[in-house]
Amino acid sequence: MTAADRSTSLTPTPSERSETIMGSRAETPQKGEEYHQEVPSGAMSDVEKGDKINDAGQTSPDRFLVEFDGPSDPGNPKNWTQKRRWAITVAMGLMVFTVTFASSIFSVNIGVITQIFNVDLVTATLGVALFVLGFCFGPIAFGPMSEVLGRKPPLMFGFALFAVFQIPVALAQNIATICVGRFLGGFFASAPLAVVGGALADLWDPIPRAYAICVFATGGFAGPVAGPIAGGYITESYLGWRWTSWITLIMAGLTGTVGYLVIPETSAARILQLRAAKLRKETGESAYHSKADDQKLTLSTVVNVYLLRPFIMFVQEPILALVTAYMSFLYGIVYLLFEAFPVSFHEERGWSLGNSQLPFGAFIVGIVMGAGLIAFSTATNFTKSFKKHGKSIPEERLPPMIVGAVALPVGLFWFAWTSNPNITWVPQVLSVALIGLGCMVPFWQGLSYLIDCYGFYSNSAIAVNTFIRSFAGAFFPLFTHAMYHNLGVPWATSLLGFLCVAFLPVPVLFYIYGAKIRAKSKWAPTAS
Repeated sequence: MTAADRSTSLTPTPSERSETIMGSRAETPQKGEEYHQEVPSGAMSDVEKGDKINDAGQTSPDRFLVEFDGPSDPGNPKNWTQKRRWAITVAMGLMVFTVTFASSIFSVNIGVITQIFNVDLVTATLGVALFVLGFCFGPIAFGPMSEVLGRKPPLMFGFALFAVFQIPVALAQNIATICVGRFLGGFFASAPLAVVGGALADLWDPIPRAYAICVFATGGFAGPVAGPIAGGYITESYLGWRWTSWITLIMAGLTGTVGYLVIPETSAARILQLRAAKLRKETGESAYHSKADDQKLTLSTVVNVYLLRPFIMFVQEPILALVTAYMSFLYGIVYLLFEAFPVSFHEERGWSLGNSQLPFGAFIVGIVMGAGLIAFSTATNFTKSFKKHGKSIPEERLPPMIVGAVALPVGLFWFAWTSNPNITWVPQVLSVALIGLGCMVPFWQGLSYLIDCYGFYSNSAIAVNTFIRSFAGAFFPLFTHAMYHNLGVPWATSLLGFLCVAFLPVPVLFYIYGAKIRAKSKWAPTAS
């Protein structure tokens, strides 16, 4: 089988290149990484190792192959100072916060949109749904781009166009312009979501990466719940609904500028490729090359690896299918709440539009609590297990996930049966913190679990996970108003709680049987 055949194969092969998390395919893991590719003796050719075969059939080093100058090469992103890597991580977290903020800030405009453009609630809700739907399709473009061009170009290109598409929404004179602008805004807003995970893998080794992902996670969850808080006050002020888009544009300008100045190229493969190009230019020797120069992205690779393989894995892998279903439900709940809170707090309790979004502040408190729980678990149980076994044990991610899976239905039932306007708002708002923790912890631990399980193929696993959960995030708001008005807040929210109870066995099942299930998987190299 040729190298080209291996790169486009739909089934795993021993010598296939590794894939990294949530972004694009990447270089083979460095020493100390949690995923180790086991290659049978002779399975990888000498040419693939960077050697040349001479006329006698013996190997000799390829002196024109550009690699890092040992494990301490300052050009390797993992060798940059912690201060610099944390600055990059925070800058990327701010960009993620901005695009997820934009996904939900429009939710407070729905009532105004129905009146101004004379459309029904479902049509007005498309302003939120189509933006999240853009998250489904954007990574199909930005994944291959980040492999060919590195992390920074697609990140900044997508983020810039996301900012630009705030303008037609702000100036829209009809609902069609809003829908098109919001969908394209969401499509390009997916660039940080598709690229940042891979960049974190470029920067951090397994244990500190868990803390970096907490920054990513907090930005990814705090953004959507902060959007309605800001949007509620903007829309009911003299500024009006159009300024929800103008404010988003201003935020994008600020965080995008910070990102452009702070974030360098982090892909080791791309850094070496640029280093080889520089040597060719300076020396006039055209033979200088990096491994990335020898592995061109083809249409066949895009179709087989980026489009087909994720769905084949979804059908074949029970871990991927069930965890994705659970995470999609959690993601849908988050976007459902943007429509549910106004029903409970604005319509039933009579709060102003702006004040009715304030309970999302408690949701953010729950997110911070969840990040603390994940950080504590990582610093104790996960780190201890990693040092003991010398690698990540995927099931060690699941205890916090189980805690969150229990907390969420408790929070939803608590919210449901303290929602009566005759009961003070305090207990109902307190329940929102538990809902925030219950959404955030299972979601991000589930993501980490998939990454640990599928190692080389985690890019494909996360691709299908992102696609399906984005559909859930887009679909759930469309039926929220009807569900809450027909069932009432107590029973509509209780229905969500019962569904959460039905999902509760998922993390428990995999905590007990996950290792045995992985042992039977052809996509889970960590099972060996």
